[in-house]
Amino acid sequence: MTAQEMVKRQESTPSPHEETRTVGRVLTPAVDIFESDERITLVADMPGVDKKGLDIDLEKGVLTLNGEISIESRGKSQLREFSAANYYRQFKISEHIDVDKATAELKNGVLTLDIPKAESAKPRKIAIKH
Repeated sequence: MTAQEMVKRQESTPSPHEETRTVGRVLTPAVDIFESDERITLVADMPGVDKKGLDIDLEKGVLTLNGEISIESRGKSQLREFSAANYYRQFKISEHIDVDKATAELKNGVLTLDIPKAESAKPRKIAIKH
């Protein structure tokens, strides 16, 4: 790859995170999203994040996951090949959800977020009059 191709590629590669909110290296957690008539379930892999380092925010239809990896010190570092990073991901979701009934569970680095749909968003059958 020539130097010109590298510059062109760097210019066209989008930033993996929002520059104004996060400082340092950021990882994008792998996420699976499931939707049923009753709820939306989001499962995100965020290894190294504990309950204290996790922030889940829902504002104006945007769900934000922000996880800070906690690494315990094991003494003076002699060689360091691993550096910590934080997780950051945003999703635009429907405003027809019941935020008050949403639940989140973090177990072994896997976040499961369960968001029930609002009654107005659930499908209904319309009876046909004879």
